[in-house]
Amino acid sequence: MLNTILDLLRASTADAWEVTDTQETGWEFYLIRHRLDQHRVKLTRHTHVKVYRRFGEGQFLGSASAEIPPTANAEEAKAAIDALCQRAEYVKNPAYTLVAPDGEAQAQAGSVDVAAIARDFLEALQAVPETQTEDLNSYEIFVSEKKRRFLNSEGVDVTSVYPSSMAEVVVNARRDGHEIELYRLYHSGACDRDGLIQALTETLRYSRDKLIAQPTPALGRATVLFSTDAACEIYNYFISRMSAAMLVRRISDWKIGEPVVRDAAGDKVTVRALVTLPNSSDNAAYDPEGARRWDFDIIRDGIARQAYGSRQFSQYLGLERSCVPGNYAVSGGSATAAELRTGPYLEVVEFSDFQVDAMSGDIAGEIRLAYWHDGEKTVPVSGGSVTGSMLTLARTLRMSREQRQYDHLLIPAVTALDGVTIAGVE
Repeated sequence: MLNTILDLLRASTADAWEVTDTQETGWEFYLIRHRLDQHRVKLTRHTHVKVYRRFGEGQFLGSASAEIPPTANAEEAKAAIDALCQRAEYVKNPAYTLVAPDGEAQAQAGSVDVAAIARDFLEALQAVPETQTEDLNSYEIFVSEKKRRFLNSEGVDVTSVYPSSMAEVVVNARRDGHEIELYRLYHSGACDRDGLIQALTETLRYSRDKLIAQPTPALGRATVLFSTDAACEIYNYFISRMSAAMLVRRISDWKIGEPVVRDAAGDKVTVRALVTLPNSSDNAAYDPEGARRWDFDIIRDGIARQAYGSRQFSQYLGLERSCVPGNYAVSGGSATAAELRTGPYLEVVEFSDFQVDAMSGDIAGEIRLAYWHDGEKTVPVSGGSVTGSMLTLARTLRMSREQRQYDHLLIPAVTALDGVTIAGVE
């Protein structure tokens, strides 16, 4: 079917085109109290097509995209492509060019040992130290090999093969006739055995402490520590504001060669784009538009160094070379995690939701579980919220030297922001 689609595109009225053909082979396991309830093998294929039309003597470019199912016949595929060519006429963007072959040898596409990764997940989850009152209620494991082939009308034909995994876990805790559940969703490439066990061991402790949590006091402004995946939102703020799309649209006013945070009193951020990161689910050698990925600094010591992004916005920004990175690493800070956990602070480990708006810098989150340390004792608390703005809070940013990985993002294990507004429930 792929060859048929390519022939139809070449014969269509499209001025340019892209095809992404993704095949996924996976194993799935569903367990209750560590006992296998069901399992299955899956094989899926998705073929996405994008067509382009040029207007105004080549000054403008329109595009439209859709998925053509593998069950489609030649007539159905042709009708879909013809409809895309018509839809592309309703879009009018300043012209840009597609990715062209770079002349370098294509990276060899390897294979993924799905069985070995699945075994690692099963062994890791069975090794989590449970107790009589805190345990794993159920979990589901999804392990896949993804083979992504990208082709375009410029002659690019590249393939990336990489693992993609997911584990969904429900944790139970019981105390004095009360019971709660905490839900966790972990994305990764292969299985990070030690990291998964550590994360779930922490979750078991959080579930126990949630049952004895006191109301969050009205603290006004205080230091807040982030030591779970909510911290990713803080660093995604820095990453997003260096994207070509945000810079072109002037949503971000950051400039190459200038500080991303003015009058910074804390640690200076360094963010590096990486082609590969151990156990990441996006270790593809090429980005979704067929551009070869490479390692580079996005921000170095608080100074904007390199924007990144899609072909369209990168060209609008005047970038000669660009890509959409798959992985990001944020360097550690100047203090240890233990040093950041001194003095009065609120360490929030469980939010009902936590967001950092990349446009405005506003942060907000409702507290489900936190630990209030008044300088002497630590008490689990629940309720209330944290608010503030990264436009000012980023100046106080402090990061631990230790790092922790969340799928495709490697960040400091503990992040501290001073002067966060805390609305309590007392």
